[in-house]
Amino acid sequence: MSKKIIPVNSLSHFNTLLSQSTYTVVDFYADWCGPCKAIAPVFSSLAEKESKPGRVQFAKVDVDACQDVARKYGVSAMPTFLVIKSNSVVETIRGANPSALTAAVRKAVNDASGMPAKSSAAFQSKGYTLGGGNMPSRTVNDGSLAGLQRMISGNGGLGDVIIRFLALYLVSLFTFDAYRAAEESPFNVRAGR
Repeated sequence: MSKKIIPVNSLSHFNTLLSQSTYTVVDFYADWCGPCKAIAPVFSSLAEKESKPGRVQFAKVDVDACQDVARKYGVSAMPTFLVIKSNSVVETIRGANPSALTAAVRKAVNDASGMPAKSSAAFQSKGYTLGGGNMPSRTVNDGSLAGLQRMISGNGGLGDVIIRFLALYLVSLFTFDAYRAAEESPFNVRAGR
């Protein structure tokens, strides 16, 4: 076990430990648990690299030896990793998931050091709250559909164009001289009718 990982031996020891740092990353494990042994080197490596006295500390709780601590946090699967900030669990990782554990630890380290967490450029807008006063107000008839409705129903709009097209098509379809029939049709656009 790494020198930077604190083995917990009782509930009172654990409570004292929580008050000594902003973040405590806890590995709930069992000696007989295969996945616990598999991820132990990842946890140890993170503890070596990311421990910051007073800010981020790492602890291990043997669920068989400290059943009261495991019961207090509802740990029922091993391994379970908890990221605790000021006596409140802020993140839980169940199972041997190195990428999730690493991401949770880095998030805690960044928060403890005052660095903002890296975010995707796709989600950097301020956003809007439904029903909030920060959205521009508009009436129902002022949307883009209202413009489409005016275009279809208005004189010379899309609806008028579609009707003229279909009428000219039908007139020219059933005649021997399609060009002449279209020119003389009351639906002719150039005739201005």
